[in-house]
Amino acid sequence: MGKPFPWPALVLTAGLATRLQPLSSVRAKAALPVAGEALVLRILRRLRRSGVTRVVLNLHHLADTITREVGDGSAIGLEARYSWEPEVLGSAGGPARALPLLEADRFLIVNGDTLADVDLEALAAQHVDTNAVVTMAVVDGDPRYNGIVADAAGLVRGFGRDPGAFHFIGIQAANASAFAGVSPDARSETVHGIYPAMIASRPDSLRVMRTTAEFFDIGTPQDYLDTARTIARREGRGLDRGHGCQVADDARIDSTILWNDVTVGAGATLTDCIVTDGVTVPAGARHDRCSLVATDRGMIATPFANA
Repeated sequence: MGKPFPWPALVLTAGLATRLQPLSSVRAKAALPVAGEALVLRILRRLRRSGVTRVVLNLHHLADTITREVGDGSAIGLEARYSWEPEVLGSAGGPARALPLLEADRFLIVNGDTLADVDLEALAAQHVDTNAVVTMAVVDGDPRYNGIVADAAGLVRGFGRDPGAFHFIGIQAANASAFAGVSPDARSETVHGIYPAMIASRPDSLRVMRTTAEFFDIGTPQDYLDTARTIARREGRGLDRGHGCQVADDARIDSTILWNDVTVGAGATLTDCIVTDGVTVPAGARHDRCSLVATDRGMIATPFANA
């Protein structure tokens, strides 16, 4: 364990995760199991290994699926507090609402859907040394997608598609002053809202820290399955099979995640699938590259979207 990190972290876990549907109709994205542990716990353990001892998680969608994993944080050596959002307040409104719980002039903001092994001490040091208001951890980007446009000194000049744009990997250092004028009760955004205004009023307020850190961004069911497979393989684990699962002896399950209380009938075949809580897969059923969700009308299989 590293030396205590001087700032708290805000972990953004309130979102609806619409691209992850239908999985996010069952659990919040941060509560998805990844190789034996909820995604949010993996994020918090990484923060704790870097010395972070205080975290705030913002909540809205299926909040109980997150709180039952994290509790008060003591199981992993953290103090965890929660900022409730009656409606999703966005990437700027969420931090504004959480400020009283953070109780700090500077803090980290960490996306709740990204695993990234960023050097937090280096991020904090650069943030302080450059007198930035916000410092965003980035990697080299792809010009086909929107990114962060920054100059050679790391000053952010804008956001959009550019041959030299960087890709934000979900971790930033911020001053509380960045959100001081933002309503804690109305939705607002950073990149598509307050950050361009900050650059306009003070050109040196936003900076990037370039890193080569590996990161996993869970956006879609396919992203989730790919990330879980990669981490399980590295850690010498199998893919998740939750508690209460019953699988027929002659069922074939290949590269498939089972959540809790799943029943797989005789002769069923599942390949590259995600089976959510309480699903019963009928005997003889065959599914490939699908999310399986239990509903009042029975099980529904949703094919993964093509990349």
